[in-house]
Amino acid sequence: MTGRLEGKIAIVTGAGSVGPGWGNGRAIAYRFAQEGARVFAVDLDPAAMEETVSRVREIGGEIAIWRADVTSSDAVRDMVRACVDTWGGVDILVNNVGGSRKGGPVDLDEAAWDAQIDFNLKSVYLCCRHVLPVMEEQGGGAIVNIASTSGIRWTGSAQVGYSSAKAGVIQLSRVVALEYAKKNIRCNTVIPGQMHTPMVEVRLAGQRAGGDVDKLLAQRQARIPLPFMGDGIDTANAALFLASNEARFITAAEIVVDGGMSARCD
Repeated sequence: MTGRLEGKIAIVTGAGSVGPGWGNGRAIAYRFAQEGARVFAVDLDPAAMEETVSRVREIGGEIAIWRADVTSSDAVRDMVRACVDTWGGVDILVNNVGGSRKGGPVDLDEAAWDAQIDFNLKSVYLCCRHVLPVMEEQGGGAIVNIASTSGIRWTGSAQVGYSSAKAGVIQLSRVVALEYAKKNIRCNTVIPGQMHTPMVEVRLAGQRAGGDVDKLLAQRQARIPLPFMGDGIDTANAALFLASNEARFITAAEIVVDGGMSARCD
């Protein structure tokens, strides 16, 4: 702990997790608090944040929680107001909400497509829309959006809605970065690969490996050049760097956190 975010106020959306362990949002909230930020942790399911809060408080970190559906403009507006009322501002925004549904254009029905775009892309747009005026009034800020390697390449499963939305997140980040650069607001993207997070056991194994967690982990590890699979802490460390003053001259950029997977051509 070096105080890299000392005195900063950070909204982290999707700060819960579907199971125990280091989901991306939980890990980001934890690492930010560990480095001195006051964290405003947001999730649709408050129960999913119980372990997040417990882990942060174990290290003496400061955290407040808020329930919000970040696909609703009114809910996001209220979330941002609540953060300002609670901590006094917003220095950092991490847009981490997301999740995949398998299926290409024929298999994924229209309602599921719309839901994927709302969940993975509209949520980022809405949070930026409501946070940017606060950051502009304060004189600056940092936004970190969490995308996916599915937004830059095929990752083994047809998930056209998710992939399209995550590609959109990357470009949205670049547009925001360039529009707001003169206002001292940076915007960057973390692109995680196939991480070993609680979602693997709880959801993905059932979708893609008949419930066989070991089989799915082996399939995912086979795509990764490094001899191990990353987890939420690896995503969090990249987000921490981009949110900190160490990245003060970095904007409209992406950090790929995937053990080399997306650089392969096979």
